[in-house]
Amino acid sequence: MTAQTSTTRLTVAQALVRFLAAQYTERDGVRQRLIGATWGIFGHGNVAGLGQALVEYGDDMPFHQGRNEQSMVHAAVGYARQSNRLSTHAVTTSIGPGATNLVTGAALATVNHIPVLLLPGDIFATRVADPVLQQLEVPYAGDVSVNDTLRPVSRYFDRVTRPEALIPAALQAMRVLTDPVETGAVTLALPQDVQAEAYDWPDEFFAERTWVVRRPGADPTELAEAVRAIRAARRPLIVAGGGVHHSRAEEALAEFAETTGIPVASTQAGKGSLRYDHPQDVGGVGHTGTATADELARTADLVIGVGTRYTDFTTASNTLFAAEGVRFLNLNIAPYDGHKLAGLPLVADARSGLGELTAALQTHGHRVTDAYVTEYSEDKERWEQRVDACYEAEEPDVRPTQPQVLGALDALADESDVIINAAGSLPGDLHKLWRARSRDQYHLEYGYSCMGYEIPAAIGVKLAAPERNVWALVGDGTYLMMPTEIVTAVQEGIAIKILLVQNHGYASIGGLSESVGGERFGTAYRYTSDDGTFTGAPLPVDLAANVASLGMRVLRAKTVRELREALAEARRADTPTCVYVETETADTVSGPPPAQAWWDVPVAETATRPSAVKARELYERHVSTRRRHL
Repeated sequence: MTAQTSTTRLTVAQALVRFLAAQYTERDGVRQRLIGATWGIFGHGNVAGLGQALVEYGDDMPFHQGRNEQSMVHAAVGYARQSNRLSTHAVTTSIGPGATNLVTGAALATVNHIPVLLLPGDIFATRVADPVLQQLEVPYAGDVSVNDTLRPVSRYFDRVTRPEALIPAALQAMRVLTDPVETGAVTLALPQDVQAEAYDWPDEFFAERTWVVRRPGADPTELAEAVRAIRAARRPLIVAGGGVHHSRAEEALAEFAETTGIPVASTQAGKGSLRYDHPQDVGGVGHTGTATADELARTADLVIGVGTRYTDFTTASNTLFAAEGVRFLNLNIAPYDGHKLAGLPLVADARSGLGELTAALQTHGHRVTDAYVTEYSEDKERWEQRVDACYEAEEPDVRPTQPQVLGALDALADESDVIINAAGSLPGDLHKLWRARSRDQYHLEYGYSCMGYEIPAAIGVKLAAPERNVWALVGDGTYLMMPTEIVTAVQEGIAIKILLVQNHGYASIGGLSESVGGERFGTAYRYTSDDGTFTGAPLPVDLAANVASLGMRVLRAKTVRELREALAEARRADTPTCVYVETETADTVSGPPPAQAWWDVPVAETATRPSAVKARELYERHVSTRRRHL
């Protein structure tokens, strides 16, 4: 005789909320909730399902009201990254545009390997009302909705067309969210009729579950080969990527670098793996890297990648690692990344793998030569002097350059501050110049480099770390993309700081356009001229007034002196505060050292305009230096 399973009758949406509230992660003996809260914007596709369920079980599931579906995902990503990918948020939307607005945020999460749970409403599973409002009719298939746009940008996707299908779908979703290799955006599409349908759920479904986030060690054969490669190298260089932070491997990296003397360069995601003043830290690497790191990369005979994907910015489009016979050793938890650039794979958790490498090399007493340490130490000192020169403002009563804006914040920040940025000219300046003081101070989203990420991500970071000073560094182009979550920060009293830099256009792309023969066309925020180009006077847009109209306190700064005072006042504030400063216009240089390595943006092969012809000649010279690492 089979024992009868006890059940509870709930709607699908109610069951999902109760299930999510009972999910936990554990790593290194620390346990925390997996889904810390839910963001939502309600429409007919989710208001009667998940909307009602969140009211029913509000004590179990905190809720945040968003203003834009994409930005809700960015906030969840910011929260998850600050939580070391061990906790995240869910995001619910209606069907139609609410669902498709999730796509950009989902792509960002998946590219950056950050977990976020997406719960878009969907069309009727029963199809009794067909087509419903906002439904996309597809003549060749009856089971397609706009939610299918989320399939290619999700690490896991399922459409829950029957109540009982929620059980395996929800469990699979949690598996992927907590997998350090597979994690990213997870989508459970929820037909609006199924959300509201009742079912007798086994009570075991709502029992607390703890998902252990593993730390796999290295295979002994791969470890031995890695040790041999390091011992044979004369000029090794470590490239630290975002995986160092995800693993909380910063101390293990520091011990490895100190033991061996090997210098550490960092990608955008990996910056801060070592403090800027650590003896082995040589700064950012690649197109936006430091001269010190890039010169070491050009002459390295062994590149030790730790938790990096080797994007084109890091490799300078495969022109940076130029030494004859250079080899790659890739410590990565993902086999896909471990085999890149024909490297020796060391497939393991970053912290576990670094610990094993350090122990193995200590038995041999291995260390690079003193001459090599002296070389990169002296080069680093020279670079720091260049940073000082960029930050310095000899005349404090003039309009600041963008590097001087960063210098003013750099002088004020301590290890408790977090700076957030994603797109424009700021990422390049920050990668070269910013002096990261703690493992999680430097929060750059450069995997997808998504304009509009900064403000909502700052909210997510502040929710995860309410004791920290969280700065969203935003250019005018990014601000105009997505300022709406300022209202959320004001509504919930989330005391983020916004540093809003007005330079009248897309400064980064303007510079790139000029370098590839595009003559800055369509990149400046200016009136149109008689010839139809945007070369007139700057537009009279008052972004500070716009920020104030959304309820946030604004401090205007016109000079370096006023900027320093405004930043200090904002840092002390316990309410959402914006510092607004106008810098150089988009058709002038931003002032930092130029790029220390190339980046491949193809130039027109045929053209009559002199700027494009010259750009093509330079492009062909750079292309000739590219190599395949086989």
